[in-house]
Amino acid sequence: MVYKFLFSRKAPAPIKAAFLDRDGVINIDYAYVSKKEHFDFVEGALEGIRVLVEKGYAPVLITNQSGIGRGKYTVFEFKKLCCWLEGVLAKQNTPLLAVYFCPHHPEKAFAPYLQECSCRKPAPGMLLAAQEDLNINMTQSIFIGDKNSDMTAAMRADIPTRILVQSDGFKPFDKQDCCTQTAKNLLEAAEQL
Repeated sequence: MVYKFLFSRKAPAPIKAAFLDRDGVINIDYAYVSKKEHFDFVEGALEGIRVLVEKGYAPVLITNQSGIGRGKYTVFEFKKLCCWLEGVLAKQNTPLLAVYFCPHHPEKAFAPYLQECSCRKPAPGMLLAAQEDLNINMTQSIFIGDKNSDMTAAMRADIPTRILVQSDGFKPFDKQDCCTQTAKNLLEAAEQL
C-alpha cells in the first residue's frame, strides 16, 4: 500500500513533475524531522522549487519516512507537517501537487510497518503510484534527491533526468552511477534544466 496526501486532482492531460526527496533536499536532515519547529530549509530549496514551477514542473514530494514505522512520530504528525509545508509553498505560488511517503522498513519498524514493500526507495512504487494518480508523463519528469536510493527508484520508474544534490552540506558528496547530473543544491539543480 502506498501512502499519500493529494493536494490536487488528476490532471486531464499528462503533466511533467519534479519529484523531490525531502530530507537533505528541501530540509536539513536532522533525522526523523516531524515538527515544523525542527524543519530548517536547505539553502536554495524554496528558490529552487520556484524555478522548477516557472519551468513548468509540478512539485511532488517522494520520501521514505521510516520514523513512522519506528514509532518516532505518527502519520498524523507527519501529515500536519506536510500541510504546513504545502502552505509555505502555496504562499509563494509553488504548491505541492502531492506527498507520497513510505513508513515501512524491512528490519527496524513495528507492525504493521515492519515489512518489505514496493514503495520504499529504491523501489519505484511511490513514483508509479504518482504517475497513475496524477497523470504524470514520466519521460518529461525529473527527480532530485540526495541518495543513491532516490536515483535508483527514479531510474526504475523510467525518469530520464535524475539529479543528485550535495544534500544539506553535512554528508559527503558521492556521485552515483544512477544519476544523470549533479548539483550543489535544489536551486542549482533547477537552474541546470
